[in-house]
Amino acid sequence: MAASTSGTVVAPAESLVARLRRAPGFPVPVGLPEAVADALAGAARPVRVRLETLLAAHDEARAVLAAVADHSPFLTDLIRVDPARLLALLETDPAQALAEARAATVAAVEASSDEADVMAALRRLRALTALTVALADIGGVFDLATVTAELTATADAAIAAAVAFLVREGMSARKLRKTGVEGLGYSVLAMGKHGARELNYSSDVDLIVLYDPALAPLAKDVEAAPFFVRMTQRLVKLIQERTGEGYVARVDLRLRPDPASTPAALSVEAALDYYEREGATWERAAYIKARPIAGDIALGHEFLKQLTPFVWRRALDYAAVSDVHAMKQDIHAFRGHEAIAVEGHNVKLGRGGIREIEFFAQTQQLIAGGRDPRLRTPRTLEALAVLAQTGWIGEGARTELDEAYHFLRRVEHRLQMVADAQTHSLPEDEDALAGFARFMGYADRESFAQALTQRLTRVQDHYSKLFEDAPPRAAVEGRLEFPEEADDRETLATLHRLGYADPKAASATVRGWLAGEPRALRAEGVREELEAIVPLLVDALARGGGPDAGLNAADRFFREMPTAQRLLAALRHNPDLVRLLATILGTAPRLGEMLAHRPSLLDALLDPAFFGALPDEPELAARLAADLAQAENEEDRLDRARRFRQEHHVLISVRILSGTLPAARAGEAFARLADVLIRSLEEGVIARFRAAHGTLAGAEVAVLAMGKLGGREMTAGSDLDLIVLYDFDEEHPDSDGPRPLYGGQYFARLTQRIVSALTTPTNAGQLYEVDLRLRPSGRSGPVATSLPRFEVYQAEEAWTWEHMALTRARVVAASPAFRARVEGAIHHVLAGERDPHRLAADIVDMRGAIADEKGEDDPWDLKYARGGLVDIEFIAQYLVLAHAAHEPRIIDTSTLRVIEAAQRVGLLDVQDGQLLADACRLLHDLTQVLRLAITEPFKPAEASPALRRLLARAGAMPDFSTLEAHLFETQRLVRATFERLLAAEPKRRRKRA
Repeated sequence: MAASTSGTVVAPAESLVARLRRAPGFPVPVGLPEAVADALAGAARPVRVRLETLLAAHDEARAVLAAVADHSPFLTDLIRVDPARLLALLETDPAQALAEARAATVAAVEASSDEADVMAALRRLRALTALTVALADIGGVFDLATVTAELTATADAAIAAAVAFLVREGMSARKLRKTGVEGLGYSVLAMGKHGARELNYSSDVDLIVLYDPALAPLAKDVEAAPFFVRMTQRLVKLIQERTGEGYVARVDLRLRPDPASTPAALSVEAALDYYEREGATWERAAYIKARPIAGDIALGHEFLKQLTPFVWRRALDYAAVSDVHAMKQDIHAFRGHEAIAVEGHNVKLGRGGIREIEFFAQTQQLIAGGRDPRLRTPRTLEALAVLAQTGWIGEGARTELDEAYHFLRRVEHRLQMVADAQTHSLPEDEDALAGFARFMGYADRESFAQALTQRLTRVQDHYSKLFEDAPPRAAVEGRLEFPEEADDRETLATLHRLGYADPKAASATVRGWLAGEPRALRAEGVREELEAIVPLLVDALARGGGPDAGLNAADRFFREMPTAQRLLAALRHNPDLVRLLATILGTAPRLGEMLAHRPSLLDALLDPAFFGALPDEPELAARLAADLAQAENEEDRLDRARRFRQEHHVLISVRILSGTLPAARAGEAFARLADVLIRSLEEGVIARFRAAHGTLAGAEVAVLAMGKLGGREMTAGSDLDLIVLYDFDEEHPDSDGPRPLYGGQYFARLTQRIVSALTTPTNAGQLYEVDLRLRPSGRSGPVATSLPRFEVYQAEEAWTWEHMALTRARVVAASPAFRARVEGAIHHVLAGERDPHRLAADIVDMRGAIADEKGEDDPWDLKYARGGLVDIEFIAQYLVLAHAAHEPRIIDTSTLRVIEAAQRVGLLDVQDGQLLADACRLLHDLTQVLRLAITEPFKPAEASPALRRLLARAGAMPDFSTLEAHLFETQRLVRATFERLLAAEPKRRRKRA
């Protein structure tokens, strides 16, 4: 550091502070911003003065740090915890600082025999890397390749050092006969982005751990399997466990063979045997990026060498094209729909996202990489470049995908810098998205959204054309013809190859369709349309994994349809629609029945706007109002409301099945629809009720949504949990109509009419089931409750569980003034002072009672299982009731938003917050699919392959076995968190008592 003639501190040109450059949207603050000054307030005076002087001399660096303080609580905390670390970083070359830090950490771990010291050293390295890489990335010093390389290098060094430490421990315990990792017979492979040296900012590390008992220098009587499994569990602890200094990385071992039933470490022989017998195409793709990083590196390379014939086929692997089609459809059921909602969009898994670019490259590598070793690079951008050089893709496609990849990875990294969360989804709130846009360097939400959608659309366009000229699988092998007079022998053989257990019965069913047995298939011209789609439909049903059941569902579908002409014409011209129909019939027969009765609903799926933004509440309300305005009478009005609900339920449901609508958005969509219907029908009921009974002086009514509706977490099968509150001028208790009613009687009758409008079956079916049991005093209380009585009850009589239920209360219908009064009353209850220990004890007791009544041993009972939704909901409700008195920002009806708010305000640490949020999303995603697909409890062994694959896709896992492993581990961690947050204190309190 040198001083200029003016006395200003000048940093060397290669130092980070001199190289930082602000993004166009970052203003240059005058002086040191308050948020930055606050973060530096705890620094030693010499450090603070030096930092202030440095930043005063470097406007660009000051602007970058101001943006960090405004938009990233995580990075701001890293600065606040150790300002001296920030000073050292700013004064040095960032790449050199990272290299020296890694070397120093490895040396410190080698010199230590204490686990706590090792964990601390590794975590300090990770914190240093996080801050350095973030500042260099935001400030334009590191490009994407350098960012990912530095993140990967730190993960490699930490894992290798941890393994070396565990080996020394094994030697000290006399379980290993030699020290050092060479010839150890235990190897750690990095997979995915880690293996490709493309780690993202807050990435999990995907590992596969292998051992060879013949090589391992184990002491006498030490068995290889338990020793190396235990060693792997210790490795996960060293890297993943959160301490006061944070963590290194979350470790994911689920890419190993059959993770739901295999141990954490697998023998080389067992792994090779698995891949030889049943390795899937997605596992071949995964091994493109595999790389040994720790332990016995030579063993890892030898394993990958032996696996080469599995990954890379010698001939051009067009046999994999049908698998590629299946993988592609599992990611998205449709192509060509360009409308993309920006809020909440997942830049990794969503349409036009990072996964599509990776898939675009990897699938073509699989097909041609066996013959051309140049295509075997693990890095996505290098693969695109080689694909262009070798003529597999055009240079224009490479350029556009390369640029989009850089942009989307930058968005991904910036999202993760906010709170060090492994997230890929943009904020769902428009204001929050505007703030994120500024963190990205854009002036406003609109300019960022335009830049994003431009890239997403380009990626989607290239992705949609991937192998589009490949023949459909049904046209590749065998004949599928169904003559009227008798079965075709070659067709029977084809049906058998496709997996139909009873080809004759299948053939008879299809011949019956073509003969016009179902009434809907008798119209002129229908047979020609049907003949055109039958091969694709029969094949698509077979690919679902339960061909016979799927075909039977299709038969019921056609027999229940009133007319099929328009539908079949649409199917003939839209093969993707045929595949989606097969998915629905194979996995969600209840939805298939609804479509059979209203086939016109499928027309909406052909609208390019279908996969864009869902209609918002005003738009939905306007559509409903326009429809109901045409009603001829009250019965027609109720019919129209029910058909409106059915139509929108089908559209939301199909989005869920097609993978274009995540659970959180689906739950909100179902709730939004219910809100609009409740308000509309309530208004009509009140108007007619007043015509008959008049009004009461000062009369006010509020409909409260509770439970899933209140939390906007509804599924296709949810009922409505409601409470009706009212108030009026008690000095004038009689209504003024032709048939006057008195006080509470008036509102009881009105409530019954509202419930009847929502529940009474008509020719169009039932709208909803309604449950009023959450009202004060439950079944024994009146159906409607006065607001003053409600307030007294909540303050003096309500049980803890009733206050927990109230955390999800949301006013659906009321005048603005009465809404404010009701919301104020609810807020007053939730923000009351409570003894957190007693509250936790009550909640733990309640959880135990629910377990006794409902059971908790079935992990696929996603609500009641140990670590299931009830545990997460109870944690969220505890946080609200225990802390809202001092932190009202935590109050929200959504479980997920409560958890996210609790993390933001420091009531949950980052690791707990992310675990609970990810678990909540996973369980809701799986619940949405299961509620659509089945009515009975889910039994994996009895589920169709189509449903198992659909669940895997919903959980963002490559197959069902991996999903189960992920689900079980997630539930284990959630239950441990529940017990730690709620159970420990009450137990101690009871013991003292």
